[in-house]
Amino acid sequence: MKNNKTDFDAIVVGSGPNGLAAAITMQQAGLSVLIIEGKDKIGGGLRSAELTLPGFVHDICSAIHPLAIGSPFFNTLPLSDHGLLYQFPDLAAAHPFDDGSAAVLSSSLAETAKSLGIDEQVYLKLIGSLVKDWPDIAGDVLGPLHFPKYPLAMAKFGLNALTSATYLAKKFKTKEAKGLWAGMVAHSIQPLSNLSTSAIGLVLMAAAHLKGWPIPAGGSQQIATALSSYFISLGGRIETGRFINSLDELPSSKTVLFDVTPRQLLKIAGHKFSSIYKWQLERYRYGMGVFKVDWALDGQIPFIAEQARRAGTVHIGNTIEEIVFSEKSCWQGKHVDKPFVLLAQQSLFDDTRAPEGKHTAWAYCHVPNGSTKDMTNIIEKQVERFAPGFRELILAKHSMDTSEIEAYNPNYVGGDINGGVIDLGQLFTRPALRSSPYRTSAKGLYICSSSTPPGGGVHGMCGYHAAKRALKDIFSIIIDN
Repeated sequence: MKNNKTDFDAIVVGSGPNGLAAAITMQQAGLSVLIIEGKDKIGGGLRSAELTLPGFVHDICSAIHPLAIGSPFFNTLPLSDHGLLYQFPDLAAAHPFDDGSAAVLSSSLAETAKSLGIDEQVYLKLIGSLVKDWPDIAGDVLGPLHFPKYPLAMAKFGLNALTSATYLAKKFKTKEAKGLWAGMVAHSIQPLSNLSTSAIGLVLMAAAHLKGWPIPAGGSQQIATALSSYFISLGGRIETGRFINSLDELPSSKTVLFDVTPRQLLKIAGHKFSSIYKWQLERYRYGMGVFKVDWALDGQIPFIAEQARRAGTVHIGNTIEEIVFSEKSCWQGKHVDKPFVLLAQQSLFDDTRAPEGKHTAWAYCHVPNGSTKDMTNIIEKQVERFAPGFRELILAKHSMDTSEIEAYNPNYVGGDINGGVIDLGQLFTRPALRSSPYRTSAKGLYICSSSTPPGGGVHGMCGYHAAKRALKDIFSIIIDN
């Protein structure tokens, strides 16, 4: 007689924030769940290490986490009981200009708006209404395409979110407001003239006024550590150092959820998929990559603008025109001498990151997908431009080009940290056009990575929604919220 018993109810391949969220959701439903991670340490993009010198803790991938603390799923979990503590910068973000001034994004909606002068009322109308509506629409925005619970509020958000960032920028008159906006929407990692690029800027600005842009004490690794600790407390199991190349390498289970992008999924399970699904995955588009640098510093970065010395995140790019040119050029496969640089100063607000009196800094710029050009000097010139004397403080540095970033985490194909372009063509159909984006064409196999809605960011919502789909399909368990 055939034994139909399986080793586990569910297996999750990959332990990034989405894989962890998927595993937790399945385990909470009373199933037996195993996470398999290829690296020796869990976390995916949530890892920290002494990349430069002993005592200097650097975030290897993600650093600042407005979407983590604002995640509708993570907020339901007792992560503080499992060691997660956030530190909050004085200012969420600063955007310095060549004249020594800076635009700022603070926790106060009113103060941020007031600092923009004649653009105060425009900012209040644009971002204030979203701050008010966000608690109602967050679950719909951070999920697959479906009829929303609050259609009017969602429609109001969508009318602005689906526009191009350059179009919405026309609402502002001052260089401060335009520059601040450009730095926010550049997180979309595509030309600012593309439709839907406004969405990320709106969400990030609203997040600052709702819960801030916090820094995990001890490093981004602590988010993954807290999630895995909670998962294990529920009875879940984790195996590390076990890279999966094919389905044959997996223990038996009723379902498998993959925290991988389409390229890895095709390698592991492509032979199980229908021809149309394979065709769609093969046509999936990856976007611009990043070149990243970490520094061990002998002191605080000496930004000319006082506000930049108080911000957890600094957007370096000067005017909106300069940032628009930088991002468009990169999209076209070019490298620029003055790229948009996203910089984080974690050690200013978390003293566990560096020895006393010393500091760390984290930065990256966008580059063409697969670029191997060393951008270290160019990035340092951009920082020095707004903080003369910066280079004199460098004790040690560590850089990663797109190939090294992908080698570190195969989900970052060509250095793309978003798991694929999040433009209008892939906003609702990532990774394929299906009734559920989380189902593959093979029964029991699901994809739960940032290549599914809502896309990149440390929020776990891709994993949560994928797990909900699998629970309903395979186990007839329905989660309403």
